[in-house]
Amino acid sequence: MKWGDKFPAEYVNRLYGMVSKNLSIPFRFVCFTENNDGIRDEVEIQNLPELDLPPGAPERGWRKLTVFKKDFGGLKGKTLFLDLDIVVVGSLDEFFTHPGEFLIAHDKKNPKKIEGNSSVFRFEIGKYPQILKYFEQNSELVKSEVRHEQAYLSREMHKLGKLEYWPDKWVPSFKYGCCPSWIKSWFEAPSIPKNARVILFHGLPNPPEAITGHSGKWYRHIQPSPWVKEYWVE
Repeated sequence: MKWGDKFPAEYVNRLYGMVSKNLSIPFRFVCFTENNDGIRDEVEIQNLPELDLPPGAPERGWRKLTVFKKDFGGLKGKTLFLDLDIVVVGSLDEFFTHPGEFLIAHDKKNPKKIEGNSSVFRFEIGKYPQILKYFEQNSELVKSEVRHEQAYLSREMHKLGKLEYWPDKWVPSFKYGCCPSWIKSWFEAPSIPKNARVILFHGLPNPPEAITGHSGKWYRHIQPSPWVKEYWVE
């Protein structure tokens, strides 16, 4: 999904490029957006689903919940949702065959919590429409209970007994899995953990900043990561 002006079309094009290089099975790549200017022809474009949110309210990814509509985009079957700012560094094939009805990355910033990171999750189109329905009917209550969409989604899937996680080694966080500790960060550059397949970027930095070594935070130092540029290609 791409909306607003946070991510330009370049991110969609690069994501398609990475998927096409790392997925050996036939696939359908769909971008839901209100602005398809500059997006490569191989990407199927569909209209961004509507979601009623109060004007000026923090977005916090709530629009992602529209994927749980009963007939979302006229799609069917196993579907892998990918955030625009991930970097694919290994095969995606097993993301479609790994056992489980609903799979999501575990948020390693708070590993004791059930919360998942929705940068990469797999679900079955048409299942669990109650996830979206309850939010639409109780959005203010939900937002008073949890901070963002992935916390709500994880909570509801946990209640249903369907919350499962990808193997941690497949989906490391750039900040917490690739970057050295604070002291080491002055002498060592971030690296790709063994068996990683998708590097998650959340908050700052994004891939362009990681490449040049700009963390986006005054208190966090990182060395340049030229390997990100090698994988983050169209």
